[in-house]
Amino acid sequence: MKKLITAVVLFFTSFSSFAQSGYEITIDLKNCNDSLAYLTFYRFDKTLIKDTCRTIKNGRIVFKDKTKLETGIYSLVSQQKSILFDFFIDETTQKLEIKAEYGPGIQKSLTALNSTREQDFFNYFRYLAEQNNAFLDYKQKAPLATKKDSLALTEKQKQFEERIMDYEAEFIARHKGSFIADVINLKTEKTLRNPPLAPNGRPDSTLVYKYYKKNFWRDVDFKNENIMKNPFLYNKLRTYFDKVVVTHPDSVCVEIDRIMSKTTQGSLLYKLMLANFTYTYESSKIMGFDKVFVHMSDHYFKTGKGKGIYDDEDVVQRIIKRADKLKPLLIGATALDLYMIKAEDFSKMKAMGFEDAKNSEEMTKVFYKNANEVSKMWVKLSDVKADYTILVFWDVDCGHCQKEIPVLLEAYNDLLKEKKDVKVFSVYMQHEGDKYLKYIAEHQLPWINVYDGAHYNNAIEKYDVYSTPVIYILDKNKVIKAKRIDAGKVKDMIKAIEAETKALKS
Repeated sequence: MKKLITAVVLFFTSFSSFAQSGYEITIDLKNCNDSLAYLTFYRFDKTLIKDTCRTIKNGRIVFKDKTKLETGIYSLVSQQKSILFDFFIDETTQKLEIKAEYGPGIQKSLTALNSTREQDFFNYFRYLAEQNNAFLDYKQKAPLATKKDSLALTEKQKQFEERIMDYEAEFIARHKGSFIADVINLKTEKTLRNPPLAPNGRPDSTLVYKYYKKNFWRDVDFKNENIMKNPFLYNKLRTYFDKVVVTHPDSVCVEIDRIMSKTTQGSLLYKLMLANFTYTYESSKIMGFDKVFVHMSDHYFKTGKGKGIYDDEDVVQRIIKRADKLKPLLIGATALDLYMIKAEDFSKMKAMGFEDAKNSEEMTKVFYKNANEVSKMWVKLSDVKADYTILVFWDVDCGHCQKEIPVLLEAYNDLLKEKKDVKVFSVYMQHEGDKYLKYIAEHQLPWINVYDGAHYNNAIEKYDVYSTPVIYILDKNKVIKAKRIDAGKVKDMIKAIEAETKALKS
């Protein structure tokens, strides 16, 4: 009998344990006529589908499985693929019951039936919406005829913002130690309240900025991977690097290293952040920020810290190869030398047989056969004497070049009128010499007009010229000061370089 009782106890214990495992999210959505709904979750910069309910009856949606949901912010997504509302899941909300009314006012009707903390979460966003609507309503009605009216509106806005800050601080304190407190902390803006005034009578902007930057990531634990399972981390990172960090590649590199050091190497968050930083600065359109990409390659991928980031390890080698190609072309690097041939020497090079060679082997034979003569014809970039050398790679038949080259010519002539010591090292990227000479004559290009007549330089690889035109600006020491700019920006760029040089000397 004792054994039987023991068996019964074990059975019910086991059954109870099974019943508590897994998740079951039940949502009663009044007035919902959809036949299916999705359960999605956030992971850094993506939203992914976790579950699908295909049996909605009278607005009752049930997501259920035997394994637990990971802690994070989840969304109910409609049949039309729009997010209806967010909610959080942690250890306490694996069995969750929610009710709401489908429609524009769904946020107001959201009710968590069996979780006080979930209800607090709903109330938080409801409160934000109420405060925002109240301020907008006030703003629409407020007079703005005088400066006094504008100051009054600014003060009112400050009151609303401080009210929200107080609410958020109270929320975080009340739920301290919970996932949702960490999420709201991540979302909040840490601004300096009642900053001291500067001599001009306005809030001291320097102190405000320093406080904001110093406290931007306050209490954010990058070693806790749950911190990426919400819609806020990715956008907060973008805000930090786009608006808070000084817009300079060196500053960005320092901040990337500082934040990456806060993560656990090899963790999913580490991998996602590293991949995102690498892609962001490889594809950056801001001049000079390829230096950050090179830094990512040198500091992470070459050292093995990028192992496992990509499913295809060949991607790592491609990143390293690309970065190594860009390194000699970074702003501040000395320009790689070029050994070119004058455009007017095209007929001589053709007579030597350079244009008739059918492959690299034949080209090599032609080159060594005529090496002494060719060496006398070199026009070297390093030999150009000027305060500024505009290095341009282009093609006569390139449509964009046909628009940009006349603009560059006009800029060049204007710079000469301004008594600037500037020269243009014009590199034709093809070998149709007659066509090149005709264009030079027709457009009267008073430049150092050259081409790779001896097929010696491989400028495509050396200067990363995969489309034309490509324009670099070099100083008198052939240091790269600007690159890949439009012809219309050449004059302004040289003025900016001069201003920077003057500032450094003063």
